[in-house]
Amino acid sequence: MAVFALDSKKKPLMPCSEKRARLLLERGRARVHRMYPFTIRLVDRSDGNRQPITLKVDPGSKQTGIALVRESGNTAHVVAIIELKHRGSAIRKALKQRAGFRRRRRSANLRYRAPRFENRRRAAGWIPPSLLHRVHTVLATAARLRRIAPISAITQELVRFDMQQMQNPEITGVEYQQGTLAGYELREYLLEKWGRECAYCGAKGSPLNIDHVHPSSRGGSNRASNLTLACIPCNEKKGNLTIEAFLATDISRLERIQRQLKAPLADAAAVNATRWALYRALAGTGLAVSTGSGGRTKYNRHRFSIPKTHALDAVCAGSMDHITSIHSWQQPTMEITATGRGAYKRTRLTADGFPRGYLMRSKSVHGFTTGDMVRALVPNGKKQGSYLARVAVRASGSFNLQTSTVVVQGISYKHCRLLQRADGYSYHLQPLSKGDAGRTNALAHAALSRPGA
Repeated sequence: MAVFALDSKKKPLMPCSEKRARLLLERGRARVHRMYPFTIRLVDRSDGNRQPITLKVDPGSKQTGIALVRESGNTAHVVAIIELKHRGSAIRKALKQRAGFRRRRRSANLRYRAPRFENRRRAAGWIPPSLLHRVHTVLATAARLRRIAPISAITQELVRFDMQQMQNPEITGVEYQQGTLAGYELREYLLEKWGRECAYCGAKGSPLNIDHVHPSSRGGSNRASNLTLACIPCNEKKGNLTIEAFLATDISRLERIQRQLKAPLADAAAVNATRWALYRALAGTGLAVSTGSGGRTKYNRHRFSIPKTHALDAVCAGSMDHITSIHSWQQPTMEITATGRGAYKRTRLTADGFPRGYLMRSKSVHGFTTGDMVRALVPNGKKQGSYLARVAVRASGSFNLQTSTVVVQGISYKHCRLLQRADGYSYHLQPLSKGDAGRTNALAHAALSRPGA
């Protein structure tokens, strides 16, 4: 992963390699500005040549892929790939709990509380908080990246499936049926709906064919509601049998498939509910925003033989007809998880709403708060060593450290050194190999062990 760089006035420069960053730090020409994403600040440079970088976004229900891509002629160079994990489910759970508490207060033998739902007026385009959170986290991450990289444009996967380019008898015209993306939208829709596995045997990781639930030879239509996914053996075995005849001995699977044929895509619905809100928010940044569909993303991914992940989907988002090759996409992925900044309430409750414990009145202990990134040097004992971790504070001053692999308990605050204040997110670099993790940790430790870093 490239190292982000700033000039002496904290203006973004072009990212550099780990080797160049290490040399700049060793020679005293740079300081560590931020740990995650790792950013250095040059002390002897106030300007430089900047090339345009495009921020690409692949929105998802639980995770959103983000990529920084620089184009040079017919070649695209991947600067960084990021996987942003949302906490919409946690927000929804907290709001449901709060609603339950308020409902109980109205029905219990307490002072009268007039219901307020009749007086509420929701503005046009209102989005539930658990969905609006996705828009805010993507926008906040984009703002942070703009402060450390010269981003000049944004590309968003606006629609998961382009309905006009799906094979549907109701749509006529050769421009929809024989275009470059013919079939890609439909296949992507079916892969999402059926979980990328065979509907008849549950096989994963094997080639899948599109199968007509009601055979076309018996009058079955080409609508998406009559299509499913089947592995090659199941597809050949089913032939032109009806699904009732083919699964006569497996009634439970038959009922599940019939339910799934009518079931909506919950995750796709969540993305569709926020796609235009996210588009308007990104357009409000003042940068040029272009869009593309999920089928086009898959087409680009297949054209360049790139595996499917949320982050790599972002690399392939948008129109890339003029691109002939993509470089540097095989690099570690930065995982950013939205954790929140804690809660105002200082009382822990049981599932029934009764208090079971009380938290500290102050969230800060000896200058540390939960979520801070620290470097701990334990000189002796069973836990002797150096740790780069996220801290969980305790009133006693004995903290817990969450590293990328384990939780280390009982580390005194005296051994901890603050690296980065908590900002509501946790960061983890997912390496391609152990060597990648070693190089990244070596760069961070070498930089932080230097005086003045």
